Amino acid sequence: MSSQREPTPASSTQVNLARVSVGQFAERIRSEVIPLSNTFAYFCASLPMSEEVLKEYLEEPVAALPPAIAQMLPRISILLVPYLERCHERGSAGTARRKTRASLEKVADFVVSERPAEGQQSWASQVSFENETILVFALKEQDVAEYHYRLYRRLAGLVAEKWSTEVALAYKSMIREELVASVHGEVDDDSWQAKQLLLRRQPNVKRESPLFGDYVRQSFIDTLTLYLHGICCDIDVETGPRQLPSRYLRKRLNLLKSFYLPPAGYSVFAEDSEQSKEK
Repeated sequence: MSSQREPTPASSTQVNLARVSVGQFAERIRSEVIPLSNTFAYFCASLPMSEEVLKEYLEEPVAALPPAIAQMLPRISILLVPYLERCHERGSAGTARRKTRASLEKVADFVVSERPAEGQQSWASQVSFENETILVFALKEQDVAEYHYRLYRRLAGLVAEKWSTEVALAYKSMIREELVASVHGEVDDDSWQAKQLLLRRQPNVKRESPLFGDYVRQSFIDTLTLYLHGICCDIDVETGPRQLPSRYLRKRLNLLKSFYLPPAGYSVFAEDSEQSKEK
């Protein structure tokens, strides 16, 4: 990418953010997004988009995506806003069932310019249109490492919606092996909770079931998030009583590496980088 890119014009950051739903905001600025690659575009209504900020928040995380994953993704626009506020008004159960998933996403959060009340702050939101996915991130009070994590988590969720049969079978097989061996722990809290629910309610953990499918999918999302984040940034895996043992985590990451090879110049493990330097 050219190093001569100019900062985003001030007019692109001066958007009326009195309190507008994520869906309305996305529709309002869809024609104003700036192309970043064949797949990605962006719009910033939060920070002055200097060359350094553009690189740190957008160019670097996009460039680190494995080519196989970049090819799978739909057209994506990344919108950077000051704050996101959670919505309380979800409607009745009957109304919710009649709404489409996309329309429910559109009312999930509001884009605002002032800090939401305690407990009402949200960090990421998503809207799906017919041929485009809009990812919205609140940047104020969120450091770049947390932003990268949430960006890759959203992308991992999109990959999980269309992963190939080959990847699905291989990952399911690995998870079954872990369950049969009573391997403790998981990568993140969502997959930990899904695993505990499966273990409590399904004695035969190898059986294909909605509970097993939910756990496999969440485990894949959490593991892929870590994999993508690790390619882009030098991160440490936090140790703790819920953490998957390192040898099993490494086995998962190697499986993902075999399907989603990092782009040239990027590595998954420290030794990969050393071996690249020796060549």
